[in-house]
Amino acid sequence: MIGSGFARIGRWVGLGISVLLASWALWVLFPGIPVRRAPHANLQVKQAGLTIFEHEWKQGDSLAGGDGLGPVFNERSCVACHFQGGVGGGGDLSHNVMRFEVHPVPGRPRVCEGIVHAFAISSDSRESRTGLNDFFHIVPGGLKIVGGCVVEIRDFDPVRTEAINSTALFGAGWVDRISSRSILHQHRGRSVSAIGRELLGDLQGIKPGRARVLADGRIGKFGWKAQFATLREFVASACANELGLGNPLMEQARPFAHGNYTKVNPDLDEKQFAALVSFVDTLPRPTEVKAADPQEQGLIGRGKALFEKIGCAVCHTPELGGVTGVYSDLLLHRLTSPEELGGRYGEPEKAPLPDDHPLPDEWKTPALWGVADSAPYFHDGKSPTLEEAIFRHHGDAVSVTRAFESLPASDQSAIIRFLKSLKAPAEAKPAADPRSRGYIALAG
Repeated sequence: MIGSGFARIGRWVGLGISVLLASWALWVLFPGIPVRRAPHANLQVKQAGLTIFEHEWKQGDSLAGGDGLGPVFNERSCVACHFQGGVGGGGDLSHNVMRFEVHPVPGRPRVCEGIVHAFAISSDSRESRTGLNDFFHIVPGGLKIVGGCVVEIRDFDPVRTEAINSTALFGAGWVDRISSRSILHQHRGRSVSAIGRELLGDLQGIKPGRARVLADGRIGKFGWKAQFATLREFVASACANELGLGNPLMEQARPFAHGNYTKVNPDLDEKQFAALVSFVDTLPRPTEVKAADPQEQGLIGRGKALFEKIGCAVCHTPELGGVTGVYSDLLLHRLTSPEELGGRYGEPEKAPLPDDHPLPDEWKTPALWGVADSAPYFHDGKSPTLEEAIFRHHGDAVSVTRAFESLPASDQSAIIRFLKSLKAPAEAKPAADPRSRGYIALAG
């Protein structure tokens, strides 16, 4: 009697454990809820956001609740850096931003990041690359005893700088709605597939990359280093750092040469900031344009098939989380060769980068929708054409580059024709080229 009671309890416990394991497995394998609805906002709100996006800010601007433009900034309007293919598109090479990253050293384990601003309201607020070393000193080398041997250690400059090109914002609201679970689910599938290939002896395949997990556990989706989890945070940072506009999420950038700069009220209030985010959120998504000529469309179709065949689509995933045509996995990949990294590095006593921080040669896969209207290419904009951008893929993507190189010229041309069919949305508002506006460079 007692034995049968224990048996029943054991069966119920076993059943409960089985249910829990099955539920956990389903939760892990669940791909996430796909995006079904387009971003939407009230027309009046979007118009208010467009006005802010196109507005040329100035010091003491009447639209600002604080001090307006600055004190340090890179441009005077959002559209100045987002104009190719229409309002909200990418920027040209002349509008690149100088980003800096300070790597850990003994006694300072944190990574410091920021922007060396091109302009400043006053001369004493100007920033420069050389000025960074006044705050983040070079770690001196010298002769040191390592393992009983005298070793010469070179000086180490912890500051790394690089040019960053402005990305197109078309379809950003769709990307914002892609769930973290969808990103991780696809990544797990690619990881399992990569392990399977390696077990079969194929060691030349594309590595699966990795999602950037931010300090609070969320997955980064915006920025070249996937440093922002949401579009709202991305817009807040752009306002604060590129224009010097404080907002409800982020204070205005302060000149690092003027650390005691007076704190002021936010330049954008809640209503203004919400309108700006709504405008960016509802920017139309790019489309794959079909050619009117059947022969040309046949070449585009062949190029699309080759794009997938040689492995481009492994990272530039055509569909993610229910968003078709995005052509990105939103993961970090190592894409550059060591000689491209720049900076002045020796063999110093330096602290390691945190595990969750991107390596210097890791970059988030950019979405290719609208790529035909977003030259130049790569994070630094140093690839003026699509062909040059493809040939520059090294690191994790080197096998794809080699596969492209081995194709006959006609097949390479077909892939380029396919990429050129990924146009900026036709309904985007036309934007004037900022180089024709006669901007006056302020002190900087």
